[in-house]
Amino acid sequence: MFTKSSRKPLGLLAAAASLTLVATACAESDRDASDGGEQPFVFASAGDIASLDPFLATDGETFRYSRQVFDTLLQHESGGSEIVGGLAETWDQSEDGTVWTFGLRDGVEFHDGDELNAEAVCANFDRWFNLTGAYQSSNNSYYWQKIFGGFAENEEDHAPPEPRFASCDAEDELTVVIEVSEYSSLYPGGFSLAAFGIMSPSSLEAMEGQEIGGEEGNPTLPEYSQVPGTVAGTGPFTVEEWNQDQGEITLNRFDGYWGDPAGFETMIIRAIPDENARRQALEAGDIHGYDLVAPADVAPLQEAGFEVPTRDVFNVLYLAYQQDHEALADLEVREALSHAVNRQRIVDTILPEGGEVATQFHPDTLDGWSEDVREFEYDPDLAREALADAGYGEGELEVEFCYPTEVTRPYMPAPKDIFDVITEDLQEVGVTVEATSYEWAEYLNQTDSGNCPLYLLGWTGDYNDAYNFIGTWFAGPSSAWGLDDQELFDRMAEVSSNPDAEERVVGYQELNEMVMDVLPGLPISSSPPSIAFSGDVNPPNVSPLTQENFAEASWK
Repeated sequence: MFTKSSRKPLGLLAAAASLTLVATACAESDRDASDGGEQPFVFASAGDIASLDPFLATDGETFRYSRQVFDTLLQHESGGSEIVGGLAETWDQSEDGTVWTFGLRDGVEFHDGDELNAEAVCANFDRWFNLTGAYQSSNNSYYWQKIFGGFAENEEDHAPPEPRFASCDAEDELTVVIEVSEYSSLYPGGFSLAAFGIMSPSSLEAMEGQEIGGEEGNPTLPEYSQVPGTVAGTGPFTVEEWNQDQGEITLNRFDGYWGDPAGFETMIIRAIPDENARRQALEAGDIHGYDLVAPADVAPLQEAGFEVPTRDVFNVLYLAYQQDHEALADLEVREALSHAVNRQRIVDTILPEGGEVATQFHPDTLDGWSEDVREFEYDPDLAREALADAGYGEGELEVEFCYPTEVTRPYMPAPKDIFDVITEDLQEVGVTVEATSYEWAEYLNQTDSGNCPLYLLGWTGDYNDAYNFIGTWFAGPSSAWGLDDQELFDRMAEVSSNPDAEERVVGYQELNEMVMDVLPGLPISSSPPSIAFSGDVNPPNVSPLTQENFAEASWK
């Protein structure tokens, strides 16, 4: 039976929290630690980071940390999605869109004392482009391959795509010229991705020759990516310590930062996977903020005096159908499963206020959303008929369904609850479900490697373009989906490379319609995630992209 285990009544807890807050306010600690220094700001995330090098990562928790430590050439305006300068003050592209020229800020210093210049930037891009071995696995260079394609020498073992990146040249001390093979809607947004945080030349020298070990889907990352002090950026914080056993990373304010100094001397990001435990830690004063507030906790926390801003909707949750698994290669089966799932029930009972059923693979806030996609209404009778037509009687279709544990995501606030609803729906139409769960890091490896026939996953946009959603998944073959549709892939490439913005939007609408005809998965929902802070904190501007800059925050 479906039970909302993470939705326990909060009346008594809210009252207790109110009393705790009042008592705390009366005492109002002066935020001084016992040694005379300022008390650290402690923020709870839903999971641990994966690597000190964001290039190797795909997860939002790693990028939350890395955005405080590394800067990118471009970034997004505080609290919004408009692209603004980062390490580059100016940028422009050639008429054909293949040459990008960046004018760097003068006087920027890395944490280790190295100076930022054009040669340092190009050293980063040249390193990424010339990576070999296991670095060429999409598990270890996901964003590079999505944005810049393959490598200087692609290796057959990992089958990376053809490279889009052509060269990076230091035209002078502060002018970087990056050339790509063709116009693409991936730029300039791709230059803002946290995966491409710029590291110091000394950092690049220290990591030289370090390889990725382990096996596909279960890599052993190189030492430099696990040991603080090896990599240096230009961001408002430096890395002091990473205690992996406790899931805690400590950041110190960098007094040489080129922008406004961070409001906190020390910031600790602590992994607390359980959403109830995060709330309780905030109420007890053990932490001063946390992300991904459970929808039912928002009002009680606000009533207790906590600040709980809500981000704008910029995500999508989906149920993926991995088509290398025989039954799911049949479109009729995928259609049957899509009619079996009661997505409105998920929105109404699990997601926060403002959530809505998704009809396609990006939110309707993006240009390119189509009103003409094929939709799949909840209809269990139709689902049973379609399964029978596909040759599956009651209980004859057996499918493994994977879900993540010890994590919540902006698009997926309660993975197990959502899994339970969908499982119940599938069983109702005669599908036999084999449940498989993995912790988050392993879950990403398993799903990306194609080992899960059905699985839940989603996406929060990296920048404000529809291709960042649909192109991320459906621009080419992927083991995560098992999708093989050359017509769709070719149309994706054609639309993305069209320099006419209005024509590109029309093309995105057509692509959304094509994707829902192919039905690689079922879009489930889009929802607005919340973030909480104690009453004595001036919060940073919240970002629809979940790209908060914690240097903006301070003690009241």
